[in-house]
Amino acid sequence: MARSLIAFCIAVAAACTVVPTSAAPPGAAAVAAADARAVHDVVAAQLDAFAHDDATRAFSYAAPAIQAMFQTPERFIAMVRRGYPVVYRPASTTFFVPQRLGDEIVQEVQLGDADGATWIATYRLERQRDGTWRINGCDVQRASGKTV
Repeated sequence: MARSLIAFCIAVAAACTVVPTSAAPPGAAAVAAADARAVHDVVAAQLDAFAHDDATRAFSYAAPAIQAMFQTPERFIAMVRRGYPVVYRPASTTFFVPQRLGDEIVQEVQLGDADGATWIATYRLERQRDGTWRINGCDVQRASGKTV
C-alpha cells in the first residue's frame, strides 16, 4: 500500500527545468507563481536530501499522514531506497508546470534512470496550517521510450 501511495521524492535536485505539461488532469486549475515555486522547492529539497542520504531532512518534507505511516526517517528512506530506486537516485529530473486539484497541488516530475528509461513521478502536495507545502504522496509510472 505504501508503494502505491508514496514513491517519495527525487534523489537529485540538480539542474531542474520546468516545462509545460502536455495535458492537464480533468478539473486542474492554474497555480499561483508563489505556490508553484514553493512546491518545486519542497520536492527539490527532498531530492537533495535523498542525494545526501539525509533521512531526517527527507522525512521532514513528508505530510503528517505520511510521517505517521512510516514513523521514523529511517523506515521512510529505506522504503524509498528499496522500492523506488529511480526516485532515490535519478539520473535526470525535469519538473513540469504544477496544477491545482482541489486543495492539493499536483507536481509531475520526469525522471531518467541509469539505464536511460523515463519515468513520471506525480507528487501530491498539501498546504499545512503554517502555510508550508508538504508531500502527501507520489505515484511513479514508467513512461514510454528512453532518454538519449
